[in-house]
Amino acid sequence: MKKTLRKAVLPVAGLGTRFLPATKAMPKEMLPVVDKPLIQYAVEEAQAAGIEDFIFVTGRGKGALEDHFDRSIGLEQMLRDAGKTEQLEALMSAQLASGRVAYTRQQEPLGLGHAVWCARELVGCEPFAVILPDDLVQSKVPCLKQMVEVYEETGGNVVGVMDVKPEETGRYGILDVADDDGRLATVKGLVEKPDPKDAPSTLSIIGRYILMPEVFDYLAEKQKGAGGEIQLTDAMAKLIDHQPFHGLRFEGTRFDCGNKAGFLAANVSFALEREDIAPEFRSYLKEMDI
Repeated sequence: MKKTLRKAVLPVAGLGTRFLPATKAMPKEMLPVVDKPLIQYAVEEAQAAGIEDFIFVTGRGKGALEDHFDRSIGLEQMLRDAGKTEQLEALMSAQLASGRVAYTRQQEPLGLGHAVWCARELVGCEPFAVILPDDLVQSKVPCLKQMVEVYEETGGNVVGVMDVKPEETGRYGILDVADDDGRLATVKGLVEKPDPKDAPSTLSIIGRYILMPEVFDYLAEKQKGAGGEIQLTDAMAKLIDHQPFHGLRFEGTRFDCGNKAGFLAANVSFALEREDIAPEFRSYLKEMDI
């Protein structure tokens, strides 16, 4: 019997050096897309998928992230007294319930696999999701919710995937596929950042995972992989012979907000989706002849 997915791990210990000097004193996950920080989009996507418990793997200088999901009684009262109902609702929507959020530190930058391993005691012996806030997905049905629907059908491990250009395989974890119906791929192997000539496919993993707790057994070995880091992909690959493993071509557009061009593209696309600002913004873009 499949266990219900209740927990999500959000690795947010990175320094965000690509966005310096903006990230000198502010966590990169707090960079706003229109008017919400990246981390809030990730949390809202998880909530839409039924996630109840949130585990943030943080590092030094991430206090603003923790404060963002806490209550600000004084600010709430000020908005209430001023009759600013819309702003108050937006503020309240960012809160996480007491006892449903936990923080643990990744004390050394040893890779994504190590960051996930740091959450092992908080996850326990149940399936869990991993969401990388840098990967922002714009879709009608939230990406993780699409994956949960697959998990409920197939059980086992599910990753969000997309096709990339052959020359880009060295930037991603790549699937070795047994079967593929154009939407759901059955995985027979995984390779982290392969050279294009060695890549088994062009189907790459993005920052969305549903994983079984047995992955912690392999992460505990702390074997270093590509880039000298402990890679989550390497540990996941060891699950394949023992558990179902599928890759879902999700519906939607993924923006890589870990780089400046992707971050700016996300701001444009999400702004054009907003009824309150889209007309004015679209008019501006026309004036710029964009």
